[in-house]
Amino acid sequence: MNVVEQYARAQVVTDADAPRVVDRGAVPVGLSFDPGRDPRTVRVRLAGTPGREWTLPRDLLEHGLRTPVERGDVRVWPCGRVQTIVEFHSPRGVSMVQFETKALTRFLRRTHVAAAAAEPVPH
Repeated sequence: MNVVEQYARAQVVTDADAPRVVDRGAVPVGLSFDPGRDPRTVRVRLAGTPGREWTLPRDLLEHGLRTPVERGDVRVWPCGRVQTIVEFHSPRGVSMVQFETKALTRFLRRTHVAAAAAEPVPH
């Protein structure tokens, strides 16, 4: 199976797990997709921070690039023409991460190629 992994720079706007963080600069975020594990979801992981990983529906991320969407504890919406916000709600609070839309678009294109390659070929 073709696992897709990509790093993107993102801005942490709010962080439920580290509310005292004052440096809200760009941080590396790992995006991953494993069609063999679950072709409907993607994972978002803040690099260098064990346990700071969220799973969200791939179609939710894709739709959120164009229009505000919400499913369960995750919200995604475009922020201007070049940014996208992904918001994760938990009992501890809200973690909000701002991405460049083109990085997410590139990642999602790669997930579609990997998902298509993982589909069984009819005989």
